[in-house]
Amino acid sequence: MSAALTAPLAPGRGAATYAAPLLIVLILGMMILPLPPLVLDLLFTFNIALGMVVLLAAVYTIKPLDFAAFPTILLLTTLLRLSLNVASTRVVLLNGHTGPDAAGKVIEAFGHFLVGGNFAVGLVVFTILVVINFVVITKGAGRIAEVSARFALDAMPGKQMAIDADLNAGLVGEDEARRRRAEIAQEADFYGSMDGASKFVRGDAIAGILILVVNIVGGLAIGMLQHDLSFGVAAKNYVLLAIGDGLVAQIPALVISTAAALVVSRVGTGEDIGRQIFGSLFAMPRVLGITAGILGMLGLVPGMPHFAFLLLAAAVAAGAWRLSHPAAEPAGSAQPAPVLADELVEATWEDVQPVDVLGLEVGFRLIELVDRARGGELLKRIKAIRRKFAQDIGFLPPAVHIRDNLELKPNAYRVLLKGVAVGEGEVYTGMYLAINPGRVATSLPGTPTTDPAFGLPATWIEAAQREQAQVGGYTVVDPGTVIATHFSHIVHTHAGQLLGRAETQSLLDHLQKQMGKTLDDVVPKLIAVPVLQKVLQNLLDDGVHIRDMRSIVDTLAEHAARTQDPAELTARVRVGLGRAIAQHVFGAARELDVVVLEPDLERVIAQAIGPDEGMAIEPGLAENLIKEAAVAANRQESLGHPAALLVPDRMRAPLARMLRRVLPNLKVMAHAEIPESRTIRVSTTLGARA
Repeated sequence: MSAALTAPLAPGRGAATYAAPLLIVLILGMMILPLPPLVLDLLFTFNIALGMVVLLAAVYTIKPLDFAAFPTILLLTTLLRLSLNVASTRVVLLNGHTGPDAAGKVIEAFGHFLVGGNFAVGLVVFTILVVINFVVITKGAGRIAEVSARFALDAMPGKQMAIDADLNAGLVGEDEARRRRAEIAQEADFYGSMDGASKFVRGDAIAGILILVVNIVGGLAIGMLQHDLSFGVAAKNYVLLAIGDGLVAQIPALVISTAAALVVSRVGTGEDIGRQIFGSLFAMPRVLGITAGILGMLGLVPGMPHFAFLLLAAAVAAGAWRLSHPAAEPAGSAQPAPVLADELVEATWEDVQPVDVLGLEVGFRLIELVDRARGGELLKRIKAIRRKFAQDIGFLPPAVHIRDNLELKPNAYRVLLKGVAVGEGEVYTGMYLAINPGRVATSLPGTPTTDPAFGLPATWIEAAQREQAQVGGYTVVDPGTVIATHFSHIVHTHAGQLLGRAETQSLLDHLQKQMGKTLDDVVPKLIAVPVLQKVLQNLLDDGVHIRDMRSIVDTLAEHAARTQDPAELTARVRVGLGRAIAQHVFGAARELDVVVLEPDLERVIAQAIGPDEGMAIEPGLAENLIKEAAVAANRQESLGHPAALLVPDRMRAPLARMLRRVLPNLKVMAHAEIPESRTIRVSTTLGARA
């Protein structure tokens, strides 16, 4: 037998475990089994006491979720009242001819003492209680619960995004994030349940009216036809019993409805209702003073009850004076004065908010894409992108902070790098983006646009056209994939800017586990961490991954003793990574089709390069060079060859900086970077034009 079955119940838990199902069975049994008057008295008294317990629990509740079981309690108390009504109706109709105490002393007391034995007064009082309960309290509480449930559901995506952002930023742990998500879901469930539970009270009020009518009509008929009572005697017995039965049920119902209204109308301030009301109403002496003056003037008006008005005015004035003149504390026990809410607070370093290295902002219509509860998988895709980036590039990028931004268009998003927008676009949920890869001639009905990642012509289409677009040769993707692809393209393009000092140090700490003393002999003994960071950034800006850190460190160890110039060290490292660079650009081809410079143009550019590798080239020549390079790159790609420009070693860095901004797909390589095992074939020669 398992330990869970053999272990004894914790103290007090056994009764709690069986109390609820036993109570429900007893409540349902009362509708079927006859109960003696003494048992009815005990149960009616228990019902009144239960209503007071629920009311006081609602009063001392700090926040609505502290009373999360209230909807279930509301259902059980409603069932209890209805069961008592059925049981008492059976006794009233069976034994009502014997006298007004036929259904017990509690019903008799409510029928005689509370309404003076006058069934007309009893009917009026019962009707007023039903109206107050049904029209005023229950309807208002139901409306508050409905609106609260709606706002809780609308606010869920934003709250969950804030939790995910804190989790990604490391501000909270998995357990705390899980607890917050559960609390948000519980809050929405609570208000939704309260919205439905208010219908119980409304139905209970209607049932109370019907039961009263049945008791009166049925009692009169039974008393006069079966027991040969006169109309007056039958009315005195059965009508008073019916009214007492109705009142003894409606008063606890009114108490429970008031408790429900208190729970759903709470605004969480960390205080119970008593402290909250007192702090709101009686915290301002001026309000009490004006109220005392108005009561005093009314008390002086001829014909008014002077004693009541003047007595209450004096009491309110005394309270106002007491609040405005608090009692002095004994010497030596003075406490520091509390800081006022509007008092200026000294600025601290906590007020300085750092800029997120990498962020994604979305419009409010795109919140569902980052909300797991609504099927959004963009968060999962972004995590996969970070993992793929680390595998492809060689270091772990910073965490991505995702938030909604009401300043954006509803369907817009933008990617931020150190607080600056580096990419933006618009996507439409429920639609698909059909991208023309360049070989499709047919058009699609929809909204023409361009792919935000690569600038290809595209069209936003309805979901019903997805299959047609795929058959036509289009690449069809959903909005989440559009954002994820654009985001991936941006982080790969800006990899050099994502490698900060913290990421470099984390990379070194990771390498320390693999290389040990070999790394210590190079960094920081031969080369400082800032110089290494700059070399790695230069490689990333050229589109070279840094996964092969062993070769990078070995090359730096060989040349760092002669120079600490990051540009020179980058050139040396590129030569050391020549095989990997050629593999990345050309693949496994043995013969490399490249673009070269015409000798005269090469001589002019060489003369324009300064000692610091700055290039002072004539603007007209630079413009022609860029145009011809663009034409040559397009020609290479149309022939199925990579766009690669082969130049002398000294020219590579300045030409790469100039061409990278306008031709990101054109790879500029130096002669020394080509492995000896590969052969070169010139496809195009760039020459200057006059």
